[in-house]
Amino acid sequence: MKGMGKRRRGGDGGSDDDGADERPSKRGGGIREDGGDLVKQKKTILPSMIKNKEKRAEVHAKFKREKKLEKKKKAKAREAVEKRALELGEEPPARSVPRTIENTREHDETVCLPDDEELFVGNDADEFSAILKDNRPPKILITTCRFNSTRGPAFIAELLTVIPNAYYYKRGTYIVEYAKKKDFTSIIVVHTNRREPDALIVMGVPDGPTAHFKLSKLVLRKDIKNHGNPTSHKPELVLNNFTTRLGHRVGRLIQSLFPQDPNFRGRRVVTFHNQRDFIFFRHHRYIFETKENKLVESRSKKGKDSKEEKVPKEKTIARLQECGPRFTLKLISLQHGTFDTKGGEFEWVHKPEMDTSRRRFFL
Repeated sequence: MKGMGKRRRGGDGGSDDDGADERPSKRGGGIREDGGDLVKQKKTILPSMIKNKEKRAEVHAKFKREKKLEKKKKAKAREAVEKRALELGEEPPARSVPRTIENTREHDETVCLPDDEELFVGNDADEFSAILKDNRPPKILITTCRFNSTRGPAFIAELLTVIPNAYYYKRGTYIVEYAKKKDFTSIIVVHTNRREPDALIVMGVPDGPTAHFKLSKLVLRKDIKNHGNPTSHKPELVLNNFTTRLGHRVGRLIQSLFPQDPNFRGRRVVTFHNQRDFIFFRHHRYIFETKENKLVESRSKKGKDSKEEKVPKEKTIARLQECGPRFTLKLISLQHGTFDTKGGEFEWVHKPEMDTSRRRFFL
């Protein structure tokens, strides 16, 4: 029984100690060579491989700190190369463009081109041409769904301050016929669910179209820190990234809600920013200010003994103050004509099977 635990010796008659030198040392973590030095094997230990929570957080923070320092070092090296190129009168090297979901989106044949004549012809004959050519001033009717909530009226009150020439009308049975008789150009219905506004229906009068938007992340003016109070001036309108045919049509529908002659003296701007088919609404006031930078010391090219000249630099900056409200829209459907649940013909409807790729956008 005692002999079963012994190791066999090699065929050359060597001892057990000779074979121990060839095996890797557990304590040192390396391989013993002829000189007796240990060559350390570098193994990258990922935080996910560590079971101890505190140690894992410590290693993760260390990796994050090293990554940040490396990023700063690369940025400093790039700035030094650009500065050197400018001093030599050469063109600085082109900066690499990061890969994002937006610039790697799937190819869409419906993207509008600047020289698309068919698009311009369609713009002259669509439902919004009379308003956008300033032949007819926009007049908006805002109403609620049948079962209103407590936050709905507060949201409508702020919409009335955002959209000029907008009026609130209590929900009735024949709201579309009433809007046609009173020469309204659009109807906005604020839908609420569980005492919270959750949808917007924007309808063109009298010929449509009707857009159904999902409303989310609503923040009223009183909940915005350091908010401003809007004036009664006509605001400027900014529409971003409505690039496809569908996005172009939705953009023109939104554009028909606002007058086409903004009052620049009021310094109000309303923004609808489309990103990944989410339309972000913001309302700001802005002001331009001239700010002096720190004095820059410049030496003349004659020599080091020449006097230093202090050159002040001025820079014009824009300051923004948010007026509210703040919300996000997501297009659910676009329907021909006015709202019709039974016999309405839809131009576009969002379906769950459309969301097959993160890089596929429709607006």
